[in-house]
Amino acid sequence: MSCLRLGLHNIEEDYGMFVWPCSVILAEYVWQQRARFSGCKVVELGAGTSLPGLVAAKVGADVTLTDIAHNTEVLNNIRRICALNNASCTAWFQDLPGETGTNQYLIFILTLFWELMYFTIQQILTIGLSDTPLSSIWQDFDNPFATVTFLLENSLGSVFITTYHNRSGHHLIEFLMVKWGLKCLKLLDGFSFLPSCKAASLQGNIQLVEIALDKEKHK
Repeated sequence: MSCLRLGLHNIEEDYGMFVWPCSVILAEYVWQQRARFSGCKVVELGAGTSLPGLVAAKVGADVTLTDIAHNTEVLNNIRRICALNNASCTAWFQDLPGETGTNQYLIFILTLFWELMYFTIQQILTIGLSDTPLSSIWQDFDNPFATVTFLLENSLGSVFITTYHNRSGHHLIEFLMVKWGLKCLKLLDGFSFLPSCKAASLQGNIQLVEIALDKEKHK
């Protein structure tokens, strides 16, 4: 795959303009699992610089990128990144009617939740704007997990994949999975599959987890 080009800003200006280590690790996972993603429908929640989403698009996924509705700088950067990588898109901004582009992707609007990168692989059912509450404000961990649960309930066979930086050592992910009736399919140390040339520039306790509905709790 050819190199991807991203538009970046100083971290102090906007978190959505910075390539977080979690994003690099998730993008690497998508690349290594590219046969699995090819032909799938993928939604990246809180895309920011959109690195995982761009990789998914390059390996043949049908990608939807989402981010905070009122941050035009981040949204414009998403469009610019798509154009730089020949992945321009038809942009639909809920709070900015009339904003359109010319691309194969549809950019939905969803409030960014700092530090987490979300993917929902929609293998069968396509969820449209009228079916998904994408304009709600995320103020805590419960809201993103409520959104993910809704998507999984309405997308048969879908999987939620996230990378997160575990700074506190607390088992918040496990607690939220139990609370929302989800179960862990896979849990990996983010550095266990990252090439050494990339791992050398990153640090922290970053984990990747694949999550699905616990059908026993959603009967």
